[in-house]
Amino acid sequence: MGLTITEKILLRHTDLTDIRPGMLINARVDVALGHDITAPIAIDEFRKAGGGKVFDPEKVVLVADHFTPNKDILSAGQVKILREFAREQGLTHYYEGGRCGVEHVLLHEKGIVVPGDVVIGADSHTCTYGALGAFSTGVGSTDLAAVMMTGEVWLRVPESMEIVLRGRPGRWVTGKDVILHVIGRIGVDGALYKAMEFKGDGVSALSLADRFTMANMVIEAGAKNGIFAPDAITEAYVKERAGRTGSLLASDPDARYAERLEVDLAALEPQVAFPHLPSNTRGIRDVGNVPIDQVYIGSCTNGRIEDLRIAAALLKGRKAAPGLRLIVVPTTPEVYGMALREGLLEIFLAADAVIGPPTCGACLGGHMGILAEGERAVATTNRNFVGRMGHTKSEVYLANPAVAAASAVLGRIAGPDEL
Repeated sequence: MGLTITEKILLRHTDLTDIRPGMLINARVDVALGHDITAPIAIDEFRKAGGGKVFDPEKVVLVADHFTPNKDILSAGQVKILREFAREQGLTHYYEGGRCGVEHVLLHEKGIVVPGDVVIGADSHTCTYGALGAFSTGVGSTDLAAVMMTGEVWLRVPESMEIVLRGRPGRWVTGKDVILHVIGRIGVDGALYKAMEFKGDGVSALSLADRFTMANMVIEAGAKNGIFAPDAITEAYVKERAGRTGSLLASDPDARYAERLEVDLAALEPQVAFPHLPSNTRGIRDVGNVPIDQVYIGSCTNGRIEDLRIAAALLKGRKAAPGLRLIVVPTTPEVYGMALREGLLEIFLAADAVIGPPTCGACLGGHMGILAEGERAVATTNRNFVGRMGHTKSEVYLANPAVAAASAVLGRIAGPDEL
């Protein structure tokens, strides 16, 4: 019996000769990630457990992205812990200030992750790197502490769910719409502890940015990881950025899958996830009249340059609706610079947008875009739980950048074809 890509990667990171779903294994880790909320706890546990030096200063990555720039004294203290630990340990990859970006865009942009890697991060959206054909998943801070000490992590090998994508998506349909559609069909626990493997001829019609967004959000269906087999698009991206090529693996034809789901991309329309779950989705034509107070375009799902280009194309020559706050946050310094050189920031300014520095801030209700009681926001982020972006009586509607931009102009949830 053959192996899935997830099983192949995990097997290569052990000394085992065979691997099957359900097995408990220790896997060697290529990248261990923490940020300004989770890493201080991991560092404290690392010290309590007698940790001296991290297993490899090249492979432990700390990104102070959640409350950057520091929003208060507490967050400044959190980052200080990361900064001092990074200096003490001689970490190669420590990012704050003007070098810092949203981690789940920054790491692959910097070439830190390559296909075939095992990536463990103290953040649930660490699953993003499955877009490159890596096994990546989120863990708790104490698990990260153990990884920093030993370079290994224990895992139960997940069963795999086969998600077959057919056809080509329409003009305004993005990876965000595909993954919202899938989560809407299977629910927020529909892939519990499974590997969601995306395959089929439709994958070639999706950009790498689309795939990053989709892999990022598999955790919203409860999955352990999401993964795409690397193709020529992946290979070209990695070659441009990384000093390693990694392992370009694919599932065997006779690999075993626990479940199978087919998606006709051509039949999809832009999706909107209503409060308060990513699974509460409906097509843009079924949204109805929903007035909004804020639009947020950014985050590790849709703050890439591809997303900003889509939003700018729709906002050019238009303005945000009176009384509506439009916030645009490029995810990394590189994305910010590209948006500046391409004239996108000028378009956003002319549309009356607030342009923020690279940060996770508003997405998790930290800062730079908090919602008040009773307010509604369309956000290109990945979660719309109760209180996610502010008051517990606020509402977050998840959508792609085209829907977000159109909604900003019209002051209600709207599709781009309405402009």
